Amino acid sequence: MPIRTVALHSRALSRRSFLIMAGSFGVAVALGGLPREASGAAVASAAGGNYRPNAWVTIAADGTVTIMSPASEMGQGIMTTLPLLIAEEMDADWDRIRIVQAPSDAATYGNPGFYGIQLTGGSESTRGYYDLLRLTGAQTRKIILASAAGILDVPVSELATEPGRVLHGPSGRSLGYGEVAAAGEFPDPLPQATEADLKSRDRWRYIGRRDIPRVDVPSKVDGTATYGIDVQLPGLLYGAVLRAPVQGERPETIDDAQARAVPGVTHIVPLPYGVGIIGETVEATHRAKDLLHVTWSTSSRVRNYTSGQLLEHYRDVARDLSQPGVNAFSEGDAETAIAAAATVIEADYMSDLVYHATMEPMNATARVTGDTVEIWAPTQGPTGTQRFAAEVAGTTPEKVKVNTMLLGGGFGRKAEADFIVDAVSLAKEVEGRPVKVIWSREDDVRHDKFRPLEAQHIQVGLDAQGNIVGWRHRIVADSIFARTMPDLFASQGGHDDVVTEGAHFNYAVPAHRIDYIRQDNGLDIGFWFAVGVGYTRFGIECVIDEIAASRGTDPLQLRLELLKDQPRARNVIETVARMADWSRPRDGRALGVAYSDAFGSHCAQIAEISLDRQTGAIRVHKVWCAVDPGVAIQPRHIEGMMIVGITNGTSHALFEQINIVDGEVQEGNFDTYRVIRMSEAPEIEVAVVPTSGSPVGGMGQAGLPPVGPAIANAVARLTGGVRLRHYPFLPERVLAALNA
Repeated sequence: MPIRTVALHSRALSRRSFLIMAGSFGVAVALGGLPREASGAAVASAAGGNYRPNAWVTIAADGTVTIMSPASEMGQGIMTTLPLLIAEEMDADWDRIRIVQAPSDAATYGNPGFYGIQLTGGSESTRGYYDLLRLTGAQTRKIILASAAGILDVPVSELATEPGRVLHGPSGRSLGYGEVAAAGEFPDPLPQATEADLKSRDRWRYIGRRDIPRVDVPSKVDGTATYGIDVQLPGLLYGAVLRAPVQGERPETIDDAQARAVPGVTHIVPLPYGVGIIGETVEATHRAKDLLHVTWSTSSRVRNYTSGQLLEHYRDVARDLSQPGVNAFSEGDAETAIAAAATVIEADYMSDLVYHATMEPMNATARVTGDTVEIWAPTQGPTGTQRFAAEVAGTTPEKVKVNTMLLGGGFGRKAEADFIVDAVSLAKEVEGRPVKVIWSREDDVRHDKFRPLEAQHIQVGLDAQGNIVGWRHRIVADSIFARTMPDLFASQGGHDDVVTEGAHFNYAVPAHRIDYIRQDNGLDIGFWFAVGVGYTRFGIECVIDEIAASRGTDPLQLRLELLKDQPRARNVIETVARMADWSRPRDGRALGVAYSDAFGSHCAQIAEISLDRQTGAIRVHKVWCAVDPGVAIQPRHIEGMMIVGITNGTSHALFEQINIVDGEVQEGNFDTYRVIRMSEAPEIEVAVVPTSGSPVGGMGQAGLPPVGPAIANAVARLTGGVRLRHYPFLPERVLAALNA
């Protein structure tokens, strides 16, 4: 169940009085008090020992420290980052650390940033868990010290720690953490940890270091890593599902004679939304799927969905100020200010539907035995997986065990549950045997939960000196929340703050209004890499450049002017300007700049492009990026995430689009859904510039939003003002803009 990205974690609590103990902010940390039959027992078994000061840490007699990783690892390095926080504060020896994926147990391992459920997304993992895990590590250290004091028969105040050892200065004696695990007893009562117990930055051993490798990389290099699609179990069967070509239709007649004749096929299963096949091999199930003859219903509203026509309609709605929307944000009277302005700049921006394109297509393995279910899946949302699996199996969530496997890409798609429902639905038919459902690439493309089709209309009023006096931003799109969280959508008066995410900026404008106008045309749309920020910042950052052009002002300097009270923002912009040598003329090329403060991180990028005026093809040669994550837990890994975001952002800005005609998706694989090639990827240079004393920001998606507008702004500078306003910048669209 996708949940909106909101800051409801420990940053909102009193940092001085915050205690880590059972039930803090809805997450049962249960230090020392976790029942043995709960998830902590699995940790002890995994570590081979039973010294378990809390649900997160187990220390074996040989000194091995096992730390639970609560988030889904999908290439972003979170399986290293989060356990590192605990290891830092407990003074563990990183060379003796073992990381284990946490089980599905939201009461213990839920993310405070997502209402305490287990969900990885929204660049919220580090932000949500940061305080919790550091305090967990600090309290673990205090428990170890208290246990060691009992063994050595000395006051706790005389003890100190270094990685993996407890030191008693007066006597020169020391104990390894393994020795404490073998002989120590938990103190009663358990000591509590507050912010005062956390290490100061000058004492950090691991946070901020560049040389700590990611724990998931070795197995990915040598091929031993187990992704969801790799799961193998005794008695495993395979499954496939034929879905309707138009979303929302159901099978009315099924001719499965040819499908049943395929060797290895064991079951044909009618489903409310399609037809399932179970067989002994992947090849058999997919061959049988191709031989099914199904008559589908014709009642779905999606049959009226043609994306090109709808986008034009969305643009008209955005322009029509008489059509009201939900007020998403308002500060000052933007309408009056714009009406009285000396100059008004108006612009429309649009973006097409976009496919997630994870390298690992949707898949899941399920086994149903009586009223219990076990799932092995590359899921971003174990809590949602439990709930949906329970509904399908007719049981309760606590009887569903979810094994979260490595994800071959997620981008929000694997927070959905449709592939989980497939596996559980088919596993019910062969009780006691596991069934692995693997979607074909064509299934994956045509039945994705796309990033929404959207149009924006931006009005900016300027006074006689060119200063901004009012800014109005209208966003027209369908809602993700209306499908995934209808109660929340209703409670917010019909506002979807993921669809409009990023429209609320930190530029200094005296009057600012954001309106959301929902268009409901029946198509399921979903969370995509950077979701709303990916297109709202496209419109905002391009309009900033238009304002600069109207004033005859350098666009980089205008941003600095509008961010005069934002030192972190100014720093990343000034840093990236130095990196790119912004003022140096380029022969046949141009630079464009864009900035974002999304996900609690400040990111500025400059793109260098060239343009083939005969074909309309844009080439992005290099992108410079400066990012301030607040706290740079792993700087080298942050650089990697920026490279991923910039590459993905360049791909979606230049190439990626899904076209739907009369409800049917026209693309089916990478031959028709265009993504960036390695030969087309720009050179990327990243500077990580953390700010001491700032809160930790989200990194997973922060690199994507600025790159598209930076490319568009570079094209405008190269062509003397030709504006690209429609994602993606297909060559024919570029030529049309050049010839307009």
